Amino acid sequence: MFQTETSPISLGNVTPQEYNQIIEVWEASVRGTHHFVTEEEIQFFRPLILEEYLWLMRLTCAKDQNGKILGFSGVLDGKLEMLFLHPEARGRGIGKRLLKHAIEQGNITKVDVNEENSQAVGFYLHQGFEVAGRSEVDGLGKPHPILHLQLARR
Repeated sequence: MFQTETSPISLGNVTPQEYNQIIEVWEASVRGTHHFVTEEEIQFFRPLILEEYLWLMRLTCAKDQNGKILGFSGVLDGKLEMLFLHPEARGRGIGKRLLKHAIEQGNITKVDVNEENSQAVGFYLHQGFEVAGRSEVDGLGKPHPILHLQLARR
């Protein structure tokens, strides 16, 4: 069970030993928010993320006071490549904290987001990003339009 809103959440680096927890959060998040993604696509991406993508980026996770991973972000070359929260952890400011950390510590200025994920699009726009471009398909050619967002200059 997840903690209450007042429970402390800590941010920290992810170790390879935590990758199985990370992929579980990813899958729960995708199933909870990416209703346009098929079961086949989830099964396609799961091993790619676990065996390849996670190793490429700097990962930060948000843990509750018991050490349970509630969400994580992945940064590579000034771009936020991943930001996923367990569905039960949403609405607690954890996504904002992970994004703020990625901006301040990872110097990110860009993020790609599935256009079909309207909640994520709204989140990033509310956090100061703006649409800089659009692609009809995702990075692997799957039929999911991608919005390329850039942090607005302040």
